[in-house]
Amino acid sequence: MLYLLLHSDPELLGSGGVPREVYRLYAHWAEQLAAGGFPVGDPLWQYPPGAGPVLLAPALVPWLSYFEAFVALTLTADALVTAALVRAGGRPGRSRAGARVWLCGLPLLLHLPLARYDVLVTALAVAALLTLARSPRAGGAWAALGAAVKGWPVLVLLGAPPGRAARRAWAAAAVTGAAVLGLLALAFDGSAAFLREQGARGVQIESLGGTVLGFARLAGWPGTVRYRYGAMEFVGPQVGAVATASLALTAVAGLLLVGWRLRARHWSAATPFDAALCAVLLFTVTSRVISPQYLVWLLGLAAVCLTSPRTTQRPVVGLVLAATAVSTVVYPMAYGEVTASTWTGCLLLAVRNGLLLAATALSLVRLWRATVRTDPAAVPAPSEPGGEGTPWHTPSTLR
Repeated sequence: MLYLLLHSDPELLGSGGVPREVYRLYAHWAEQLAAGGFPVGDPLWQYPPGAGPVLLAPALVPWLSYFEAFVALTLTADALVTAALVRAGGRPGRSRAGARVWLCGLPLLLHLPLARYDVLVTALAVAALLTLARSPRAGGAWAALGAAVKGWPVLVLLGAPPGRAARRAWAAAAVTGAAVLGLLALAFDGSAAFLREQGARGVQIESLGGTVLGFARLAGWPGTVRYRYGAMEFVGPQVGAVATASLALTAVAGLLLVGWRLRARHWSAATPFDAALCAVLLFTVTSRVISPQYLVWLLGLAAVCLTSPRTTQRPVVGLVLAATAVSTVVYPMAYGEVTASTWTGCLLLAVRNGLLLAATALSLVRLWRATVRTDPAAVPAPSEPGGEGTPWHTPSTLR
């Protein structure tokens, strides 16, 4: 991964722009943040305020260039995730398969993970999930820190064991999140600027809606592709309708997760892990944007799932790994084909997004079947090995 990062040759990889986001965009934002303000008015700035300290962190290593320090920080986060997965998998009744998935899955994205800050965000989400059973408050705090940086880690609390544990986790997340956002609002100007740019985003060519529009373009649809808001987006008639449909599907995904939470009765120590992967998959496939670095999130959550032999998501992890491998072909290797909406590009997107869609459907079905049961005889033993006494069956009075 490091070699490819230093030799990002268009002839070898199809696109030489992967590292540029760090030494041009991130470094530029870091200069603005160091002056005391977020990049207000910059359409490329679409991140929650917690991203600010992350982008400033390379300055803590002044003897390195910004690019070198950022990569070192990412590698440190990668090492911490690996160590946490190895430690979690080494407990009685657990498995180190999760650590192997992370170690072998991340390089499937080539050098991309080292040139985006998603590994650091994923590290916070992994910390939240792995500490949730022992300390719901700590799990909630880690999730809030991750959400302050990139939003999605708050979803890892969806599967918090019902009752006191869930209340403690969400309360800690609320307090931590409010404190962090309050401090950032005091320290920097324009902390809410990202909301304006995020709401204006269109349909990225790599999204599920973008796949539909790509095939429509092959069939004669007059739309074009334009660089907007930090991504290649479709512009033309019906794009607004596709974007609206994506938002509606995201709302449906949220309702499905709420419905699952209300009906779920049976928890194992793996349920918080499985629910987190399912939730992030649902919100990923319904999004107007599916950037390749989103696969880093899914790999981290998939790895956490496999630390528990009780996970329901084992076949889902296989689909996520396959989608990760195809995603590398989509970007950067064949991105020119994808941008031009050729048959090759459209078919590659259809395969990648088809795998993600299949993973999402399978994840939800398996999570639902494992936790929403009506047959008392189907309820396993009171606790799973290595599950630290986490109850399998939760009376409705404790929900």
